[in-house]
Amino acid sequence: MSLVLKVIGFIGTGVMGEPICRHLATKSGLKVLAYDHDTAPLRRLAEHGVQTATADEISAQADVIFMSLPSGAIVEKVVMGEQNNGLLAKGRSGQLIVDLSTSPVDLSRRIAAELTKRDMRFADAPVMRTRSAAEAGTLAVPVGADDDVFTSIKPLLDTFSSDVTHVGGIGAGQVVKILNNMVLYETVLALSEARAIGARAGVDPDRLFSAMSTGSADSFALRNHGMKAIAPQNFPEKAFPVSYAKKDLLYAVGLADQVGVDATGAKNLVACFDQAIAAGHGDKYAPAISLVFEGK
Repeated sequence: MSLVLKVIGFIGTGVMGEPICRHLATKSGLKVLAYDHDTAPLRRLAEHGVQTATADEISAQADVIFMSLPSGAIVEKVVMGEQNNGLLAKGRSGQLIVDLSTSPVDLSRRIAAELTKRDMRFADAPVMRTRSAAEAGTLAVPVGADDDVFTSIKPLLDTFSSDVTHVGGIGAGQVVKILNNMVLYETVLALSEARAIGARAGVDPDRLFSAMSTGSADSFALRNHGMKAIAPQNFPEKAFPVSYAKKDLLYAVGLADQVGVDATGAKNLVACFDQAIAAGHGDKYAPAISLVFEGK
């Protein structure tokens, strides 16, 4: 049976959360309440009908609460709270919490179990693709949830996504997202190595990647991270940074260890992230690991 959702709460209006919240406000036809420590995005969202609220007001009024937060540790703090002040303690029967963040799989399952004790529901729906996709409303979202929860939230996910996939029960969405980022950034690492080798061998990086795009090495990573960032060595801040990418890869390594897989490629990539951070590139766009191979 589908849940009745009339009021949306949104916690975390950062790089990805702000455009997602805006799409929900302008396309869902529902009242949207939002909270963030930073008031600037909330002021911008107010122009689109989003009402600024406290976390307590969201707990009291929202039927479904979306979270778009930087890490699993922050997700845990917001839901579990300290001294009974989180969404778990202040929520009500039938309330649904949807985590759009990238969080550890075991955390998602633990949160869901605790919410069930309060007759609350949960879905992990971490978003994939870039900030520009969030702005355009063309994100991809793998969802881990019970069937009725998925049916209820899919129309809301469709407001900011072009590809929504029910991939299994609680935690399955995080498995897909974590492994997606693992494969993506292992490819980014390969592209970084290719640029450095190719340039030193006398081949222009733009021509190298253009030619590779016509061969079997063609990929999303090549056309976006390779051509737009690695080839021109353009790694702006205020994009998905090296430090965030490392966090996601540590989730992947942790999951691999839990299921008994020695993920040597992911571990090598984490070491490369560490080198980039040590060199001062932690806040730069994640393909900045390329700079490690450029001696910078």
